[in-house]
Amino acid sequence: MLYAIIATDHADSLAARRGARPAHLARLEALQAEGRLVLAGPHPGVDAADPGEAGFTGSLVVAEFEDLAAARAWADADPYVAAGVYRNVEIKPFIQVFPR
Repeated sequence: MLYAIIATDHADSLAARRGARPAHLARLEALQAEGRLVLAGPHPGVDAADPGEAGFTGSLVVAEFEDLAAARAWADADPYVAAGVYRNVEIKPFIQVFPR
């Protein structure tokens, strides 16, 4: 089943995000290589493709996991969690309707 991992950043976490980004992306690349990643990306802090020093307010990952517990375990092991980037991580089952 698909799950949406919706994370909210701590304020002023841009430096920590930048430092943990390579390891964070490596985990996403592994999900993609397994054919389990639907989409992933950050929420810019301002209405711009490159928010610069405004940074980001969080992230969204939609991916396939065996169950909610597996999605939670994967999210809990994210380098952004270890680096203190994320203030909160919510996980919800997700049903993709579009695109088909």
